[in-house]
Amino acid sequence: MPTRFTLPGREAAPAPDAQRARDAEHALALLRRHVTADFLDLVVDLERSAGCWLVDARTGRRHLDMMGYYGSAPLGHNHPGLVADPRFDAEVLAAARAKPSNPDFATLIQARFVETFLRVLGDPEMPYLFFIDGGALAVENALKVAFDYKTRRNAARGIAVRGWRVLHLRHAFHGRSGYTMSVTNTGAKHTWAFPQFDWPRIPSPAVDRMQDWDTPGRTVDEQTSIAAAEAAFARHPDEIACVLTEPIQCEGGDRHLRAPFLRALQELCERHDALFVLDEVQTGAGVTGHPWAYQALGLAPDLVAFGKKTQVCGVMGGRRVRDLPDNAFVLPGRLSSTWGGNVLDMLRATRILEIYEQEGLLDNATLMGARLLEGLRTHAERWPALLSAPRGRGLLCAVDVADRERRDRLVALAWQRHGALFLGCGERTLRFRPPLSVTADDIDAALTVLHDLCAEVASDAGD
Repeated sequence: MPTRFTLPGREAAPAPDAQRARDAEHALALLRRHVTADFLDLVVDLERSAGCWLVDARTGRRHLDMMGYYGSAPLGHNHPGLVADPRFDAEVLAAARAKPSNPDFATLIQARFVETFLRVLGDPEMPYLFFIDGGALAVENALKVAFDYKTRRNAARGIAVRGWRVLHLRHAFHGRSGYTMSVTNTGAKHTWAFPQFDWPRIPSPAVDRMQDWDTPGRTVDEQTSIAAAEAAFARHPDEIACVLTEPIQCEGGDRHLRAPFLRALQELCERHDALFVLDEVQTGAGVTGHPWAYQALGLAPDLVAFGKKTQVCGVMGGRRVRDLPDNAFVLPGRLSSTWGGNVLDMLRATRILEIYEQEGLLDNATLMGARLLEGLRTHAERWPALLSAPRGRGLLCAVDVADRERRDRLVALAWQRHGALFLGCGERTLRFRPPLSVTADDIDAALTVLHDLCAEVASDAGD
């Protein structure tokens, strides 16, 4: 159990002036009336929020944030490296005045971003980059590269078959765009009544007990899933363009897939001349303590979709994609969009990645993730009837709750009692998504909130 930590509380931050509070209240009412969204009871004060602490512009109250804008905030709010540099402020102002079409008009901002991205997150075997706004569109364009690859490879061998199928897993979330709705299956609300392709879907043999992650060989569930994949390739000869998976199925419940299983999928792709595509929108950009989760698992993907913490979404490609000289990355206009990302996002991302280097934030993700995981283990030992399977890689941590009702109650009480933002996923999982700059005090604060709530929820259930 961490040292007891007293939350700053809802009275800690100075209250905003009356007019600002009224404006914020009006803003939330206006947005709820007109915008399709699920707004929290909070208006974020972008100027006064800091790190893992969000300030409500209506009240001045501070809120501990373990959601991190659904894992997309690499440094939280107002990191000193972003706000204490007048030169950076001037660059932001200049970049905000124009929005060039990046695929056709070169800028120093885009070039500096690419250079920094390759240095901090790059893989020498993955030299191609494509940028676009949105993680779903990143995945979608990775699939387009695979369709192009497989169809051209078939044609070169005289096979008159289109490579238009995607083999994917159950419990997967890859987005809500056109192609991605056919591979997202974490809940009917994401796809119901929308047209979908009949692409092969195989079981997802997640292993959530960390002590079993490094067990040699394959589990029975993994063997079943690989057999299903083999059957799909046999059923659709020359039609499967790629195997698509998340290394960790985050929205599906932080379901961890073991390296032996993922390597078997990779080998299947190599044998059947399909591309191995990883969706690292949630697992990438350092959250696991590695630039990409696939590196921790010893994998060699052909395509990686990225987003969220990278600020600029896109696709990183190489390896067997390079076997096709006229692949989709190099053919003019084959992949494109008007904006191709956003120069303001690129500028911010460049500075964030520089801060990664200067402050050793991948190491911090490892250290703070270990602290968070140890706290979750302690809580699970204290309340075994309530919490189970604490797990994590770096800061990508989670624990299962006995049932959905009690999971949702923990999330609700965290907000109501402590003003803390926790996040659920899957059927009954509680996950944590702090920024890479999270401090030990932040972690201890979150664990203290969880400790207090577990005591109450377990007591009410008679555990």
